[in-house]
Amino acid sequence: MIFVIIGMAIATMVPRFLPALVVDKWTYPRWVSRGLNAIPYAALGALIFPGITTVVEGQPHVGAIAGGIAAILAILRMNVMVVLIGAIGTVYLMTL
Repeated sequence: MIFVIIGMAIATMVPRFLPALVVDKWTYPRWVSRGLNAIPYAALGALIFPGITTVVEGQPHVGAIAGGIAAILAILRMNVMVVLIGAIGTVYLMTL
């Protein structure tokens, strides 16, 4: 059983550490670097969007409006706390 646990630990660690060790040694074309830099934003959007549509059961427009407010505040380069408070405040005011 201990060998299974050790094997699983190694199988999990190798794909996580290998890119971190190798990525600094490679040079990518500019278009690849731009694409790789966009991945965190795309992943964040994929995590956030389902929550926006289900923030208030049966009222998806509330989440859509709050998400829109958050997007506008982010485009205006507001502080992250201002964006969060703006979105949360919008949901709060719309559900009173």
